[in-house]
Amino acid sequence: MRKYSLWLIFGFIVLVMAACGSADDQDAQNDHSETITIEHELGTTEVPKNPEKVVVFDFGIFDTLDKLGIEVAGLPQATIPSYLDKYASDDYENVGSLKEPDFEKIAEIDPDLIIISARQASLYEQFQEITEATIDLSVDTTQYMDSFEENMITIGEIFGKESEIEEELTQVEDSISALYEKAEANDKNALIILANDDKISAYGPSSRFGLIHDVFGVEATDENIEASTHGKNVSFEYVKEENPDILYVIDRGAAIGEESSAKTVVENQLVESTNAYKNDDIVYLNADYWYLSGGGLISVEEMMNEVDESLE
Repeated sequence: MRKYSLWLIFGFIVLVMAACGSADDQDAQNDHSETITIEHELGTTEVPKNPEKVVVFDFGIFDTLDKLGIEVAGLPQATIPSYLDKYASDDYENVGSLKEPDFEKIAEIDPDLIIISARQASLYEQFQEITEATIDLSVDTTQYMDSFEENMITIGEIFGKESEIEEELTQVEDSISALYEKAEANDKNALIILANDDKISAYGPSSRFGLIHDVFGVEATDENIEASTHGKNVSFEYVKEENPDILYVIDRGAAIGEESSAKTVVENQLVESTNAYKNDDIVYLNADYWYLSGGGLISVEEMMNEVDESLE
């Protein structure tokens, strides 16, 4: 009788453990199948919570995932910012370039989520053919910080990193407040140019690089530059006439892996007459942050640091 009772007890324990195991398996399945609704630049999309296979085409979002310790399955390895060069390894699938995605490779990965931005926006429907869970997390430069914060909150919601994102954004806001006060006290004006071989384009408030003025508080020499992705085509005579106290230069060639020539092109006889040149205030911004990425937890912090240092 005693032996029979022990067998009954043992059987009961096994049944309880099996039931618990089934419940755990069901919970895990529910977590994997849970979706959230994301509003983004190109529409409203249902995306899985905590997706396992993620393909990312925006390096600002990518550096955010890197900082949060979130793994990705694939990225465009054709042009990777140097601060993310560890992702150039064979451990990650190469999904082409920023402008020419390798759709065949992406389809092989069969991702749960694809994140794109403005450079890939025209190809949105082709991405959706691979997975409807494709979202565009471009940064709206006319309201940079609001857009940046919305994107970060979205990433937090998708990957269950809400508290980490909140903490990071608080630090960013504190740093921006300090930088803005410093810029106001500095009382120097600035001009931003993109150097592309022997040509230059100027950018003002609300433009691609306008957060220097709009968010960081550095006065613009020209408030009337029309905001656009490609900037205003200008000459070095224009730079001389504007006579900026600080000249911020972004070298496109350096960003896309070509030989850097910006310093040779920019520091010519016309520019030598400006306050920026005379006071050694020509600042060559890191094109990895400003041209290739931007809008990420790492890149925004580094962009703030560069502008902060330029105001010393």
